[in-house]
Amino acid sequence: MISKKPKGGRVEFSGDTKAFIRAFVDELADDNVAIFAGAGLSASLGYVNWKELLRGVAEELGLDVDRETNLVALAQYHFNERRNRSELNRRIIAEFSDTRGPTENHQILARLPISTYWTTNYDRVIEASLEQANKIADVKYAVKQLKNTTPNRDAVIYKMHGDVEHADDAVLTKDDYEGYFRKHEPFVTALSGQLTAKTFLFLGFSFSDPNIDYVMSRVRVTLQHAPKQHYCIMRREHRAPREKSGSFEYRKHQQSYLIKDLARIGVHTLLVDEYEDITRILRAIEQEYRQRTIFISGSADDFAPWNVDGANQFVAGLAKALVEKGYRVVTGFGLGVGPSVIAGALDPILRDKRRYRPTQLVARPFPVLIGDRRQQDKVFRDYREDMIGLAGIAIFLFGNKREKGKIIPAEGVEKEFDMAVDHGLKVIPVGATGHVSGQLWEKVRGDFESFYPEAPNALPQLFARLGVAGSTPPELIQTIMKTVDSIRRHTLP
Repeated sequence: MISKKPKGGRVEFSGDTKAFIRAFVDELADDNVAIFAGAGLSASLGYVNWKELLRGVAEELGLDVDRETNLVALAQYHFNERRNRSELNRRIIAEFSDTRGPTENHQILARLPISTYWTTNYDRVIEASLEQANKIADVKYAVKQLKNTTPNRDAVIYKMHGDVEHADDAVLTKDDYEGYFRKHEPFVTALSGQLTAKTFLFLGFSFSDPNIDYVMSRVRVTLQHAPKQHYCIMRREHRAPREKSGSFEYRKHQQSYLIKDLARIGVHTLLVDEYEDITRILRAIEQEYRQRTIFISGSADDFAPWNVDGANQFVAGLAKALVEKGYRVVTGFGLGVGPSVIAGALDPILRDKRRYRPTQLVARPFPVLIGDRRQQDKVFRDYREDMIGLAGIAIFLFGNKREKGKIIPAEGVEKEFDMAVDHGLKVIPVGATGHVSGQLWEKVRGDFESFYPEAPNALPQLFARLGVAGSTPPELIQTIMKTVDSIRRHTLP
C-alpha cells in the first residue's frame, strides 16, 4: 500500500511496497519479468470492461448485468438464443477497434526492459505503446502464430483471448472457455512454463477468468504447492455514493478472501487507495531501474591538473567500482576518457563471469563518418539522448578538447549535462577533474536545492568533497560511490 503521511511534501510508500519495487527491479535486471494485463489497465482510455461490453446483451435477454455473477454464462445465453455470435462480434469490434492512448502506465511499461506480455484484452494499446517506444512487438493471438518469430523482436504479446481484428475467434462464451484447453493448448503450455520461470505482475486484472485460475492452480500443484512469487496491484474497495454500509462491508470481505486465495497460488497483492497510486509505483520502478545504470560523460585531451597515468587510474578505477557494486555503466567513448571507462568496467566482467554480466557495460562510439554538419549534429543529439535515456544517474569528468592547437571546453559534455537534467537524471559533475566538469560542479553547488530537492543531509557534504583539488584517485572514487549510494537511498519515498 501507499502511506498517505507526507514526508517533506512527498507521499510515502509503505515498507511492503518498497520491498516489492526493489525485488521487481532485481527481476527486471535479469530480464525475468512478465506483465499480465487485464481490462483495468485500459479502462481509463474509455474501453469497456466485460460487464459494460455485455450490458446491452443482458438487456436483450431481459436480464440485469449488475446482478449477474457469471458473465461468461451470460454471453453463452445470448449465443443460445441467437444461434450465432454476430452481435457479440459487432460489440467487440465497435468497442475495441479504435486504438487509443497509450496511458502513462503503458508508456512506462514499454520503456522498461520487459520482453513478455500476456493479456486477455482484445484492444491494441500494448502494441501501440511498444511502437511508440520504438520497439518491435511479436503479437500472437492464434495458435499457428506461436511457431513463427518476428525478426529483431523486442517483446512478445500473447493475446490469449484473441484480437479485435479477429472477433470471430475471440474467447467469449462458455463454449469458447470449455474448448480452450483443447483448441489453445500451446497457449496454456506457454503460460504454464512462464508462470514457473518468470515473475509476473498482474495489472488491471480481476482474477475472475476461469482459464487463468485453472492454469495457475495447475502450476501450483506441479511445483508441489511452492509456486514462484508473483505480484498484483489492486485498488482497495471503496464505498460507492449512496451504497449501504452492509453492501460495502460485504465487498470488503470478498476482497480480503480473494487476497488470501491469491497468496495460496503465489500472488502477493499490493493494495492501493487510488488508481493513480499504480502509476506512482510504476514511476518508482522505472526510476529505481534507471538509477542502476550510470552514464559517464567526459572527454580530455589535457588532463591537467592531473597527470595522464593518475587520470587513467582514476577513470578506470571508478568504472570498475561501479560494475563491482552491481551498476551498469554507459559511455559514449569520449576522447581520453572512454577507453579507461571500458578497461575498468571490463576488468571485473572478464575476471568473474559468474558474478558480473557483459550487459553491465554499454559502450557506444559516436558515428563520425557523417559529412553534413547539420546531419551530424542531429545524429549526435539523438545518439546522446538514446544513451542518456538508459540511465538514472550521470557522472561528468574533465571536459576539454584540442582545437587549432588550443585546449578549449568540450561542448559535448555540456550538452550531455543539459540533456541529463532534462531527462530527470541525477547529475554528479566531479569538480576535482576541472575543465567543464569543474564549471558544472560550481553550477550545481550554487543551486543545489534545485538539482537535489529534499536531499538527505549527507549529500551536500559529499558533493562538496567532489570539488576538492588534490584528492587521490581512491579518495575521489570513494566519495563518488558514497554520493551515488546516498542518491539511491533517497530515491524511493
